[in-house]
Amino acid sequence: MNKPKISMETVDGRSLRVAHWQGTAGKGKGRGDNLPILFFNGIGANLELIQPLAELLPDRDILTFDMPGIGGSPDPVVPYRPWMIARIADLLLDRFGYDRCDVMGISWGGAMAQQFAIQFGPRVNRLVLVATSAGMLMVPGKISSLSKMADPRRYIDPDFMRANFKVLYGGVDEGASGHIERMSPPSTRGYTYQLMAMMGWTSAPFLPFVKVPTLIMMGDKDNIVPLVNGRFLASLIPNARMEVIKGGGHLFLVAHAAESAKIIQDFLDQAEDMARKAA
Repeated sequence: MNKPKISMETVDGRSLRVAHWQGTAGKGKGRGDNLPILFFNGIGANLELIQPLAELLPDRDILTFDMPGIGGSPDPVVPYRPWMIARIADLLLDRFGYDRCDVMGISWGGAMAQQFAIQFGPRVNRLVLVATSAGMLMVPGKISSLSKMADPRRYIDPDFMRANFKVLYGGVDEGASGHIERMSPPSTRGYTYQLMAMMGWTSAPFLPFVKVPTLIMMGDKDNIVPLVNGRFLASLIPNARMEVIKGGGHLFLVAHAAESAKIIQDFLDQAEDMARKAA
């Protein structure tokens, strides 16, 4: 198993728990055969939850971190906005010696990935947006699912999560047990501030200026972020393509892990192949 190096990093006055997976081809600095991946996780999600994805992309360096008050990161003292987190990610790339990277985000983290691409475009090689939307302009999911999203028992009661996994996320529940076991409950303040961070935020006016190749991945059974949101993103980003995971719910990266990882790997490898041919 490719395990990450975990460290506590203080960036822009915020202390954050950071995970750094070193891939077999990245040579530790993202200057080998493959560029590193900067990953933004979903709301309330601790960094351990992307371990299965890291194992399916073993040739890539991956850098991610727990948001304030999430996982092992201390509670935020004051609220924050997306541009602040994007700046922190930019500074972390410098700290770990990366010049450019591929950027990936899921759900809430997909919005952060968009913010980073808008704010620090020259550092982005390719963009992968998973089960996400353009922010406040999104078409909302099912009320029955969104109500369970707000229930704190999904973090502290494994039996509640198992019983409601399909209602909450849609699709199939393959991989649910492993996902639940890796979850750590966020603090009340951390989760609240993470919700507040995206209030009033939308990427829509800026997406036409995102010129990097973009992969949008959506599940056709997603109860949280319906498929139409991905189509909206694809219509705004000039160089975007969309892949729909059949039978995929909101966590299709878990339930359809091998299929999803292959799509991501093939998409990212296209850029590396073109660069090698040009050289």
